Amino acid sequence: MAKLEETPVTDAMRIVLDPAVLSGKPIIRGTRLSVDFVLGLMADGWAEADILRNYPGVSHEDLAACLAYARDVLRSEKVYPSAA
Repeated sequence: MAKLEETPVTDAMRIVLDPAVLSGKPIIRGTRLSVDFVLGLMADGWAEADILRNYPGVSHEDLAACLAYARDVLRSEKVYPSAA
């Protein structure tokens, strides 16, 4: 059986898609922390220092990559106004 490989989705390769981890959701490389989990922490009011303290394997650059990934996904999203 072939080993599944990570697919980097950012230039810095900090955010990856790995089918073997969290069903292929975008995660911070080397962790099981998904981008949406990290963004959820931020949306819930967690400061960067809180996240870094509670998740020692995560860096400032990882958090910035999560934000950049979300920006890029939203930038490419197509919006179709309804006629309502």
